[in-house]
Amino acid sequence: MTQEEVIHCGGCGVKLQLEDPHALGYIPAQALEKEPVICQRCFRIKNYNEASSITLNQDDFLKLLGHVGHKEALVINIVDIFDFEGSLISGLARFVGGNPIILVVNKIDLLPKVTNWNRIVNWVRKQAKEQGLKVVEVVLCSAKKNMGFDRVLQAVDEHRSGKDVYVVGATNVGKSTLINRLISDYSDLDSELTTSQYPGTTLDMVEIPLDDGHFIIDTPGIVYKHRLTELVSKKDLGKLMPGKALKPMVYQLNEGQTLFFGSLARFDFVRGERQSFTIYSSGAVPIHRTKLEKADELYANHKGTLLTPPVVKDLEELPPLVKQTIHISKGKKLDVLISGLGWIKINSEAGAELAVHVPKGVKIVQRDSLI
Repeated sequence: MTQEEVIHCGGCGVKLQLEDPHALGYIPAQALEKEPVICQRCFRIKNYNEASSITLNQDDFLKLLGHVGHKEALVINIVDIFDFEGSLISGLARFVGGNPIILVVNKIDLLPKVTNWNRIVNWVRKQAKEQGLKVVEVVLCSAKKNMGFDRVLQAVDEHRSGKDVYVVGATNVGKSTLINRLISDYSDLDSELTTSQYPGTTLDMVEIPLDDGHFIIDTPGIVYKHRLTELVSKKDLGKLMPGKALKPMVYQLNEGQTLFFGSLARFDFVRGERQSFTIYSSGAVPIHRTKLEKADELYANHKGTLLTPPVVKDLEELPPLVKQTIHISKGKKLDVLISGLGWIKINSEAGAELAVHVPKGVKIVQRDSLI
């Protein structure tokens, strides 16, 4: 395939390319000799029930999503309970029109086993509503533990009414696992993948045919640069994302004390009565306690060495830390979420003045306590 030749995938219609295996439209050179000529993504779906993780930035994704509002469809938005606000698609309701939305909340296996699941569902509904997202159902699940997927399928049956199903989500939320499960339950993979409704664009979706003539539409994952997980190396990504249930870590702090999360973030208890803070983050990210008056010096002298991850080489790829001041009023029980890293639960009702330092652009959210 020369630069002059333009060939489109016989499955999804995207323009094919030979250069980047991780980008949309990639096809190995030897596959050009086969019939039909389809991209690697379609090949994996068709032959292995495997949806690959092609990604788009938010602006390009929202352009693509604008098509959904002009047709009748069911939208499944899958989010990560570990990074709920960071993985939620802001503005989704504006783009899907009046189409019903099922909010599938993945990774619930990370929450403590004593969690009240009804409370979590109510919390999710409240948070989604505050974000302007009206959902017909909230389903809690775990792709890793295969929990809750039967309920996802039941919800699809109840709300689809013969419509196409669009599956949307940010990167690393488990969207591919959900797509694969839907494929195995609903799709006849002996059928050829059909040409996308939007052939020839760089914003293509993959349509997976259903037995009733409609489709599951696999949309590219959205890259949100406000998530710390999008900024770190692959090696450190594995440390940030917990692999098992979180073990809350409680720190009794006096004012003027600081917690470092490796070199990735810093939490200062600037002012307030002695109180406890509960940390919900991956155990692979070590927490280092020090005095606030020594925090700047400690970071300057030991970032990337004593304070890891990341190591010095990878730290150079991250934006510099910026400070955000947070005032917690008396009587408020809140979480402070650092998108992609976890959250700190403020346990005291006495109020506090805090400061959080994160790489520039990373989202920090104050919210009602999840747990």
